[in-house]
Amino acid sequence: MKIEEIMQRNVSVCRQDDNLNTAAKLMWDNDCGCLPVISANGNGAVVGMLSDRDICMAAYTQGKSLIEIPVNVAMAHLVLACKASDDLALAEAMMREARIHRIPVVDDKGTVVGIVSLSDIARHSLSIGDGKVALGTQAEVTRTLAAICEPRGHELEVLPKAA
Repeated sequence: MKIEEIMQRNVSVCRQDDNLNTAAKLMWDNDCGCLPVISANGNGAVVGMLSDRDICMAAYTQGKSLIEIPVNVAMAHLVLACKASDDLALAEAMMREARIHRIPVVDDKGTVVGIVSLSDIARHSLSIGDGKVALGTQAEVTRTLAAICEPRGHELEVLPKAA
């Protein structure tokens, strides 16, 4: 299964020079917990990811209001991205390895065209009924969720892959 078959296409983004108040409003208005962050130079390239937790921790650690903190300070600067034509198993493996819930989907120029989340994968992991081949079994989704939820610094005992 390809990422384009399940990715969310209407993705809200913020700019790295926006403030956290603007980003929080975007998350609230669009009912999402994460935003791809695009370059301030106008080329639309993804330069970071910002989660609702990132916003909370920045406000807590800096003791400032959200309007005073730029997105660039709180965002994750390392971005793992995939393309719409990539196999969904690649996105799942990236989530498992990096312990992340969402991956932006970009075009050849690095511009956001969608986002794929663990929730998307879970909802579609059993889509055999319409003639499509499912990504894997419930065990694969469970393995990915377990890896993402494992506290940092702890080794996860990986269950054997289902036959």
